[in-house]
Amino acid sequence: MLGIRPNWLKKRITINDQQTRVYELLAGLHLNTVCQSAVCPNIAECFAKGTATFMILGNVCTRNCRFCAVESGEPSPVDENEPKRLAIASRELKLKHVVITSVTRDDLSDGGAGHFARTIDELHKELPEATIEVLTPDFKGDESALTLVINSKPDIFNHNVETVPRLYAEVRPMADYNRSLQVLKKAKEIDPYIHTKSGIMLGLGEKRSEISEVMGDLIDAGCSILTVGQYLSPSSSHLKIHEYIHPEVFLEIEQEAKELGFTYVASGPFVRSSFNAAEAFVFLRSITN
Repeated sequence: MLGIRPNWLKKRITINDQQTRVYELLAGLHLNTVCQSAVCPNIAECFAKGTATFMILGNVCTRNCRFCAVESGEPSPVDENEPKRLAIASRELKLKHVVITSVTRDDLSDGGAGHFARTIDELHKELPEATIEVLTPDFKGDESALTLVINSKPDIFNHNVETVPRLYAEVRPMADYNRSLQVLKKAKEIDPYIHTKSGIMLGLGEKRSEISEVMGDLIDAGCSILTVGQYLSPSSSHLKIHEYIHPEVFLEIEQEAKELGFTYVASGPFVRSSFNAAEAFVFLRSITN
């Protein structure tokens, strides 16, 4: 038994008018966010800043990852007007960096890649100065689907490996570690100038050596941005937390990742793929200009 959650995994939640505005805007435009659907612990902080991570293609996933709070089942038909509404919401929120993710849609012939591309196109029209980051599923490894997304010119392409290969059968039973690596590698081959990003969760029973191996694999796949955070079980029916990882360990992993060659690393208990995502792009732009 893990017992009481340690102090470094406790957050004080405050409510302000900006959070209310974000909730109302999203509800009014019938938009989903991973912040809400995945029960993210950073939601209050992000909404208070007037930011959110949009989740397109509905809020029901065709896969059954055991760590994720997003509902699994039969999804709704694709909402063809969603890209335009998302662009309007981004403009209303005055976003400078827009992050878009989705549920996995294995029921669609292109895995939803075309919808990603249309969403990016609408954002380019509505907010031409904004940078765009996508966090996509693996599209079953379909290169044509991946090409469709990459060719729509997002600034950052993110696909999370989530955990170490040994734990995939338990954590991500419908995913494949090597396929995810190939998605990241192929994205870089399609567009050598795009920034690629991935993330892993800790506390699921992985070994320290396995974390190092995953980071090495990601470097080999051309990944330049890495996020590392603590897994927090969204409910009693999800995977149990195996271990609370001390903040000092996250710092050690961050240092190792930088030594391996990652350009930007965010590693800490509350780090999530899209949490403070704009900071990574601002840093990358500062060292390339």
